[in-house]
Amino acid sequence: MAAIDPDAVFWDIGGVIVNLESIQSGHRSFVESLLEEYQSPLPPAEALETWRSALGEYFRGGEGTEYRTAREGYHVAIDEILSGSADEADWEPLFQRIHDDHAEPNDGAVETIRRLSEGEFHLGVISDVDDEEGERLLKTFGVRQHFDSYTSSEAVGYKKPDRRMFETALEKAGVEAEQAVMIGDRYANDIEGADAVGMTTISYGAEDGPAVDYHVDDLREILTLVGMEE
Repeated sequence: MAAIDPDAVFWDIGGVIVNLESIQSGHRSFVESLLEEYQSPLPPAEALETWRSALGEYFRGGEGTEYRTAREGYHVAIDEILSGSADEADWEPLFQRIHDDHAEPNDGAVETIRRLSEGEFHLGVISDVDDEEGERLLKTFGVRQHFDSYTSSEAVGYKKPDRRMFETALEKAGVEAEQAVMIGDRYANDIEGADAVGMTTISYGAEDGPAVDYHVDDLREILTLVGMEE
């Protein structure tokens, strides 16, 4: 595998650092706990489908790449399930506890981030995850301190593939796009978005396409790509 020599390496969170199945498992557990806490007669399967449907509709309701917080989406979904009878002060601690208990990193993510932090790269995050949730995930996995910058859609106001996300991250890092790498799992958002501004792209689970420069099945392969391992 040919090595590249970047000045900055940027990571997506959802689907790259964090395992999405673990997040989905946490959401299932939260919905079940919510029904029990509020003694709702709604069957768990129906409540989970309502949760997923409400969240999907909420996110589709945004215009273009305008950012919509997941936190507000959770409000909408919970109101649908419990007919507006739950207050955030009551359900948010439960959600955070269950979310943190279930969240798991993808295999090799923590090891690779720690190894990359030993190199002479700017290590950054470019993520659509809400600020608070993303920061908490990175701290839970013990890797937040290894990142030099954190660029979120919540702070920028737009979600990937909006070029403002990538340009903001590059400005923070003080590097040109040609010397930066983006690791992502969504082709249209992470890969095409980064490619459009001139970044090198590494696909981890994203579909193949002309915007993919490199593909890895194991995140540890990135260490070989950037010349830290033979």
